[in-house]
Amino acid sequence: MSHNKTLIATALGAVIAIGALTSMPAAAADKDQCFGIAKAGQNDCKNAAHACAGQAKVDNDPADFKLVPAGTCQQMGGQTKPM
Repeated sequence: MSHNKTLIATALGAVIAIGALTSMPAAAADKDQCFGIAKAGQNDCKNAAHACAGQAKVDNDPADFKLVPAGTCQQMGGQTKPM
């Protein structure tokens, strides 16, 4: 019985992960990656120094980005490409 519970939990986790991945591009379609504005611990994705969102170590690291409304990045002092 324990094997069945593990199998069900694994399958459910995969379904949730796939759902999250497929909905992500639609949600980000009206957003730009804005580099150099993320505060420590508030970046939206990985970079060369770390593997996950929320792991930025310093404010305004030019390699970390935040998703912002399309067309607003430069007004916030950032750039749409890594610096």
